[in-house]
Amino acid sequence: MDPLSALRDFTIRGELDKVVRVGDEFRFGSDYSFPCSASTGYRSKQGNLYTLETLVYYIKNHHLKHIEYLQNARNLKIPSVTLPDRKPLLEYLQGKIASHDAIELLIPTVHSSVVDVEEYRPEDPSLPFPKDGPPAEKDENGEDSRILPERPVDYVSMIKALEKPLKDRESLLECRHRDFYGVLVASTRREEERQRAESQQRKDGLVAKSRLLGPDGGVGGGDDAGFESTPKPKMHLKGSKIGEGVPIILVPSASQTLITIYNVKEFLEDGVFVPTDVKMKMGASKPDCVTVQKKFSRDRVVAAYEVRDKPSTMKSEDWERVVAVFVLGKEWQFKDWPFKDHVEIFNKIA
Repeated sequence: MDPLSALRDFTIRGELDKVVRVGDEFRFGSDYSFPCSASTGYRSKQGNLYTLETLVYYIKNHHLKHIEYLQNARNLKIPSVTLPDRKPLLEYLQGKIASHDAIELLIPTVHSSVVDVEEYRPEDPSLPFPKDGPPAEKDENGEDSRILPERPVDYVSMIKALEKPLKDRESLLECRHRDFYGVLVASTRREEERQRAESQQRKDGLVAKSRLLGPDGGVGGGDDAGFESTPKPKMHLKGSKIGEGVPIILVPSASQTLITIYNVKEFLEDGVFVPTDVKMKMGASKPDCVTVQKKFSRDRVVAAYEVRDKPSTMKSEDWERVVAVFVLGKEWQFKDWPFKDHVEIFNKIA
């Protein structure tokens, strides 16, 4: 039995008092004796194997606080057990756990016992034996009774014969309760959905473009993109006629308002709010006009809008296309608007 197993056995049986030191060795009752400096099969997290002297002193003093234990071990010049190893080592020695990753199997050094026999040299003419060896001696059963050397015991082969491999290089790469075919199918499905979404976005963009551009490239609608152009509707809001063409949305020209010409596109198309100062720090230049496309999921139609922030540059026909305005709340926002008062403005514009 190896030192670690013997110490564990005596600990579980509650016979640690029988483990005594005599000179440079520990005696386990009358059963075993090992050198104090013998390496055990328990490897510390620092990489070294604990000696029997270290483990015996620890198991007999594990009730001490770690600081007190370290001081006592240092005074006795006994290597100590590290703090991370204390709990798993104690549980193993007390039999609470059957094994641990830190335990290594140490193969004991085996000295084979060979029976001494007189060497036979066939080339020596002084010996009376023939070349085929000494004459066989028969026992009472008529069998060869010559004394032959004993074969050394191969403990490594014996252990390997009892081993049961739990994992190999291939099984380590496998995931328990996971089917990689399902992962492949799911990944392929996501890729197909992404490609369909991109294709639909390109198609929607072309539809919006066909509405914005006529056959001659001008604003008004057309079929240059290969899609059937829809007739431009005449929109009516609260009984007031709105002009034909792309609807216009107005935003304040002041940078301190929440929605500006810088961030209105992300807000209306994707529902994402990006502060204006962030967009300006990103180096975004101020556009004169922004085109916003909004897809309605019911009939998969894309509606396009122009967003502007300079009412003073708009013509009379442009005002007929204004459908909505983001109100800052300041009177100067409605300066140069071709309406009598606020009542008329909000009767015609949302």
